[in-house]
Amino acid sequence: MSDPISFASTSPRMGLPLLFAGQAQKEAFVNEALSLLDGLVHGAVEGEVSAPPATPLDGQAWIVGSAPSGAWSGKTGNLALRQSGQWLFAVPQDGMKMLNRSTGQELRRAGGSWRIASVPAAPSGGSVIDTEARATLTALIAALRQAGVFPL
Repeated sequence: MSDPISFASTSPRMGLPLLFAGQAQKEAFVNEALSLLDGLVHGAVEGEVSAPPATPLDGQAWIVGSAPSGAWSGKTGNLALRQSGQWLFAVPQDGMKMLNRSTGQELRRAGGSWRIASVPAAPSGGSVIDTEARATLTALIAALRQAGVFPL
């Protein structure tokens, strides 16, 4: 017979609390896990700031900046999720995507940092100028900006 499986107290990727047999107040752990999932699945942040906002609304989230203060002290780089009038914090993982509501741009987590696409320079220079190609590239850049790939 094989050995029983042993679980950690949280899930490995998202840090969701796990339940154990005979555990008291299971609803608190389940509600915490569901609240974290609510903020992280198809996530959106209001932006990146270091101090908690004065009047946050439930369901809003922020990326904690480099000099956190107040309730966010010691949470640099975490996602601060406002749920049921309190703060839940999640450590972002590579592969996450978040919509930055302040810029309308998608953020992607890779290599331990948030990445955003930068706007390429408009075509210029050269000895032969193809106005149709330049117009197409300019239109493509504009469309990618509108789609939220590049900042407006």
